[in-house]
Amino acid sequence: MIHLFRFLCLVHCVQYVTSQITMVESGPGTVKPTETLELTCKVTGASLTDKNNLDGVHWIWQSERKQLAWLGVIWYDASTVYASSVQGRLTLTRDTNKGEVYCKFTGIKPEESGTYYCARNPHTVYEMD
Repeated sequence: MIHLFRFLCLVHCVQYVTSQITMVESGPGTVKPTETLELTCKVTGASLTDKNNLDGVHWIWQSERKQLAWLGVIWYDASTVYASSVQGRLTLTRDTNKGEVYCKFTGIKPEESGTYYCARNPHTVYEMD
Protein backbone atom coordinates (compact mmCIF):
# COMPACT_ATOMS: atom_id res chain seq x y z
CA MET A 1 0.00 0.00 0.00
CA ILE A 2 2.90 2.36 0.71
CA HIS A 3 4.24 1.86 -2.83
CA LEU A 4 0.82 2.65 -4.30
CA PHE A 5 0.62 5.85 -2.24
CA ARG A 6 4.10 6.89 -3.38
CA PHE A 7 3.11 6.39 -7.01
CA LEU A 8 -0.20 8.20 -6.67
CA CYS A 9 1.57 11.05 -4.94
CA LEU A 10 4.09 11.08 -7.78
CA VAL A 11 1.30 11.39 -10.32
CA HIS A 12 -1.00 13.77 -8.48
CA CYS A 13 1.42 15.68 -6.23
CA VAL A 14 4.17 16.37 -8.72
CA GLN A 15 3.73 20.10 -8.25
CA TYR A 16 5.05 19.73 -4.70
CA VAL A 17 8.40 18.19 -5.57
CA THR A 18 11.52 20.30 -5.28
CA SER A 19 12.04 20.75 -9.00
CA GLN A 20 8.45 21.96 -9.54
CA ILE A 21 7.85 19.73 -12.54
CA THR A 22 4.15 19.34 -13.30
CA MET A 23 2.48 16.88 -15.64
CA VAL A 24 -1.16 17.21 -16.63
CA GLU A 25 -3.03 14.74 -18.83
CA SER A 26 -5.84 15.71 -21.17
CA GLY A 27 -7.96 13.89 -23.71
CA PRO A 28 -11.40 12.40 -24.23
CA GLY A 29 -13.24 11.07 -21.22
CA THR A 30 -14.14 7.80 -22.90
CA VAL A 31 -13.61 5.86 -26.10
CA LYS A 32 -15.40 2.76 -27.33
CA PRO A 33 -13.64 -0.59 -27.71
CA THR A 34 -11.58 -0.81 -30.92
CA GLU A 35 -11.41 2.99 -31.14
CA THR A 36 -8.24 5.03 -30.74
CA LEU A 37 -7.44 6.79 -27.47
CA GLU A 38 -5.38 9.95 -27.92
CA LEU A 39 -4.03 11.69 -24.82
CA THR A 40 -1.74 14.65 -24.21
CA CYS A 41 0.61 15.15 -21.28
CA LYS A 42 1.59 18.79 -20.75
CA VAL A 43 4.91 19.05 -18.93
CA THR A 44 6.07 22.26 -17.27
CA GLY A 45 9.09 22.98 -15.12
CA ALA A 46 11.55 20.93 -17.19
CA SER A 47 12.42 20.39 -20.82
CA LEU A 48 11.49 17.07 -22.35
CA THR A 49 15.14 16.82 -23.45
CA ASP A 50 16.54 17.45 -19.95
CA LYS A 51 18.10 14.13 -18.95
CA ASN A 52 18.96 15.32 -15.43
CA ASN A 53 15.52 16.52 -14.33
CA LEU A 54 13.18 14.52 -16.55
CA ASP A 55 14.81 11.51 -18.13
CA GLY A 56 11.51 10.28 -19.56
CA VAL A 57 7.73 10.54 -19.56
CA HIS A 58 6.01 7.26 -18.69
CA TRP A 59 2.41 6.26 -19.30
CA ILE A 60 0.58 4.24 -16.67
CA TRP A 61 -2.80 2.54 -16.76
CA GLN A 62 -5.00 2.07 -13.72
CA SER A 63 -7.65 -0.58 -14.25
CA GLU A 64 -11.16 -0.26 -12.90
CA ARG A 65 -10.01 -2.68 -10.17
CA LYS A 66 -7.35 -0.08 -9.25
CA GLN A 67 -4.39 -2.18 -10.42
CA LEU A 68 -1.52 -0.19 -11.92
CA ALA A 69 0.41 -1.17 -15.03
CA TRP A 70 3.26 0.47 -16.91
CA LEU A 71 2.55 0.93 -20.63
CA GLY A 72 5.55 2.71 -22.05
CA VAL A 73 8.04 5.56 -21.92
CA ILE A 74 9.43 8.20 -24.23
CA TRP A 75 12.94 9.11 -23.11
CA TYR A 76 14.71 12.49 -23.17
CA ASP A 77 16.34 11.51 -26.50
CA ALA A 78 12.93 10.62 -28.05
CA SER A 79 13.58 6.87 -27.97
CA THR A 80 10.64 4.77 -26.79
CA VAL A 81 10.06 1.51 -24.95
CA TYR A 82 6.68 -0.22 -24.77
CA ALA A 83 5.16 -2.98 -22.66
CA SER A 84 4.90 -6.16 -24.72
CA SER A 85 1.11 -6.21 -24.34
CA VAL A 86 0.70 -2.85 -26.10
CA GLN A 87 3.55 -3.16 -28.61
CA GLY A 88 2.23 -2.15 -32.03
CA ARG A 89 -0.87 -0.47 -30.57
CA LEU A 90 0.72 2.27 -28.43
CA THR A 91 2.69 5.13 -29.95
CA LEU A 92 4.37 7.83 -27.88
CA THR A 93 5.54 11.04 -29.54
CA ARG A 94 6.33 14.54 -28.35
CA ASP A 95 6.60 18.20 -29.26
CA THR A 96 9.53 19.64 -27.31
CA ASN A 97 8.60 23.23 -28.22
CA LYS A 98 5.18 22.83 -26.60
CA GLY A 99 6.40 20.59 -23.78
CA GLU A 100 3.82 17.99 -24.70
CA VAL A 101 3.92 14.21 -24.95
CA TYR A 102 1.28 12.41 -26.99
CA CYS A 103 -0.08 8.95 -26.36
CA LYS A 104 -1.94 7.21 -29.19
CA PHE A 105 -3.43 3.85 -28.21
CA THR A 106 -5.23 2.00 -31.01
CA GLY A 107 -7.56 -0.97 -30.77
CA ILE A 108 -8.53 -0.41 -27.15
CA LYS A 109 -9.98 -3.56 -25.60
CA PRO A 110 -12.90 -3.58 -23.12
CA GLU A 111 -10.60 -4.94 -20.41
CA GLU A 112 -8.30 -1.92 -20.88
CA SER A 113 -10.86 0.51 -19.54
CA GLY A 114 -9.70 2.62 -16.65
CA THR A 115 -7.61 5.73 -16.14
CA TYR A 116 -4.43 6.62 -18.00
CA TYR A 117 -1.71 8.77 -16.45
CA CYS A 118 1.59 10.28 -17.45
CA ALA A 119 4.33 10.22 -14.83
CA ARG A 120 8.04 10.50 -14.34
CA ASN A 121 10.13 7.74 -12.75
CA PRO A 122 7.29 5.39 -11.71
CA HIS A 123 9.57 2.92 -9.95
CA THR A 124 6.79 0.91 -8.30
CA VAL A 125 4.66 0.14 -11.35
CA TYR A 126 4.97 -3.12 -13.26
CA GLU A 127 4.51 -3.96 -16.90
CA MET A 128 0.99 -4.74 -18.05
CA ASP A 129 0.38 -8.50 -18.44
